Amino acid sequence: MAEHNNLGKLGEDLAVSHLEENGYTIQHRNYVFQKAEIDIIAQKDSILAIIEVKTRSNLDFGSPQDFVKPKKIQLLIKAVNAYINDREKDFQEDLEIRFDIVAIHKDRESFAIEHLTDAFYHF
Repeated sequence: MAEHNNLGKLGEDLAVSHLEENGYTIQHRNYVFQKAEIDIIAQKDSILAIIEVKTRSNLDFGSPQDFVKPKKIQLLIKAVNAYINDREKDFQEDLEIRFDIVAIHKDRESFAIEHLTDAFYHF
């Protein structure tokens, strides 16, 4: 596996650990619908968080969250709609859907993790 793929996988694992430590229950990882992939779907209380994980080894070209572009947002919206429609009967309560980004920056051997809630809105 290429090093950037290993870094991305490690970033997702770190994001899952961070979310679980903060009271989220992971519902799904790497949910795929057509050309879209949702990295993490997690629930905390009555919030269903759709989480895009961005991991970078340097910040020369911008912060990790700067790489979530409008096209990606549109694909995420399609995927979350499919996810909810397929599992509507599984949800016991009305859930608020929220789009988050977990931005991870590797600095030598340590990682900085930033959880941006309500990072973008569907349009």
